[in-house]
Amino acid sequence: MGRNRLILSRVGLGLAVVLALGMAGGCSSTAQKDVAKGTDSRSGSPYADKILVKKSERKLYLLKNGQPIRTYRVSLGVNPKGHKERQGDNRTPEGNYHLVGRNPGSKFYKALHISYPNTKDRVEAFRRGVSPGGQIMIHGQGRRVQDLEDVLRGADWTAGCIAVTNAEIEEIWGYTTNGTPIEIQP
Repeated sequence: MGRNRLILSRVGLGLAVVLALGMAGGCSSTAQKDVAKGTDSRSGSPYADKILVKKSERKLYLLKNGQPIRTYRVSLGVNPKGHKERQGDNRTPEGNYHLVGRNPGSKFYKALHISYPNTKDRVEAFRRGVSPGGQIMIHGQGRRVQDLEDVLRGADWTAGCIAVTNAEIEEIWGYTTNGTPIEIQP
């Protein structure tokens, strides 16, 4: 029974965060900024050459030459199953994209902008007569919810973005550059 209460409290908290995000404009970050970054100053390690997200595992992998160099547990959109089809569906997209920008002043601590929607996403949305949405990011927990990191970790609470802890977005930020490809799998 204690486990069920924990699950219900996480779901309730997730819904509260989603409602707050909805009022605050979803996962979109504040003004987009491109910031160049050198190699990770903590380790001198080379950049990851690809990001792989496996939604069903709630995992993000930084890859170098096809091998994982870092693994992170992620939170996804509140409606995580399936590919993002339209603005407001709270789904995390699936497909091949790349990092197109960085926002060091995001309301979610730091944010890496993913190139969603791609041409295929735009065509499908046009065919349906809907907006595909946008502003999909890999981001931290934010400054106001940092004390809730353990509760939110792995719970799906975003409006379609991919969330990690603030410490983890720092590391991902350091291991990637704009242009890094990202594959998001179901």
